[in-house]
Amino acid sequence: MSTFKETTPRWKTTIIVSTSLQKHELSRMLSVQQHRVRFSHSVQCGALIFPQSGTAFMFVDPQDLPERCEESGLIEQIKKFVEVHRNSFLLLYAPFNGKRELETLSLIQHRFFGSSLRILPVRNNAEIVKGMLTIAKERLVCVQATSKPHVDSIRDRMSMARAHIVESSPVWEMLKNML
Repeated sequence: MSTFKETTPRWKTTIIVSTSLQKHELSRMLSVQQHRVRFSHSVQCGALIFPQSGTAFMFVDPQDLPERCEESGLIEQIKKFVEVHRNSFLLLYAPFNGKRELETLSLIQHRFFGSSLRILPVRNNAEIVKGMLTIAKERLVCVQATSKPHVDSIRDRMSMARAHIVESSPVWEMLKNML
């Protein structure tokens, strides 16, 4: 007897990844899950883009930054990332909550408060991949449900259901008999 997990096909998608992450464990994990990973020089350093769902992630490891985060140009990189990508998420790698990680998180939160950027502190690569795939898949479902053909289909089905309910309603029968 097969379980639900065994019979459910795995979701596969195309992901455009910055060449700066080509040797990173994230790229390897996505490839192992049989996603189509495409590397590009033209996307921002640390970026992972899911074109079908219109979702983009930027991976930042505070350990790769100079002592003063402001001097690294990180804020400008994030600002450009948010301007380019409407659905943007910052993956702040913090395997432990040290002083440096908290300072970086605080600086980014204060600078981008009120913007469309969502900041996700993450602890390990498995958590990053799982979170990205979950968000991208949910976004894809939202995009598909609000696309023109789907909206028209949903509208038609709702109209047919309403007509059926009205026609089979005892109140409607009573009104027809009164006329």
